[in-house]
Amino acid sequence: MARIGSKEKIRQFLLANVGRVIESHELQEASGGAGQYGRRLRELRDQEGWPILSHHDNADLKPGQYLLREKPPETAIVVFSPVISARLRAMVLDRNGFTCQMCGLTPGDIDPFTGRKARLHIGHIVDRSHGGKDELSNLRALCSTCNQGAKNITTEKPSTIWLLTQIRRAGIDEQRSVYDWLRQKFDVRD
Repeated sequence: MARIGSKEKIRQFLLANVGRVIESHELQEASGGAGQYGRRLRELRDQEGWPILSHHDNADLKPGQYLLREKPPETAIVVFSPVISARLRAMVLDRNGFTCQMCGLTPGDIDPFTGRKARLHIGHIVDRSHGGKDELSNLRALCSTCNQGAKNITTEKPSTIWLLTQIRRAGIDEQRSVYDWLRQKFDVRD
């Protein structure tokens, strides 16, 4: 009889507990005591598209709590190697000024959606599932919220004219907020 691996054990445990908050010790037990149960969980979420939430995604969850909010897709998303070198990661963060390229948060800023401090990740402009490559021109810094929301649906960065059009269409209060944010970002003093 074939031995069931820790990832498959976690998969079966999560499927039996859809919609229930799971503690990390439960996952470790379900995995058969595997030391790498967290890695297997990330593989299910990041490589197979399982909608597993953690405290980074949902302010109601505490560190060490996870929630498979709904049954995952029937067919797995194509599995990719998740490794982006530390050097390439550093180059992306430096180029992007350690700022989320979708919402503008920087590490330590309070994320208005989760109420937690923002953490930056490296995200793809054109997702790997759509043929995007792990190269500098296709990578950008994203906070946890934007990176999770952008999975497999990201579009290219907006053009200057599109961005200016949106700002011009906005109300005066929104325009002032954009101005204040840009002034703070570039440390411009009146």
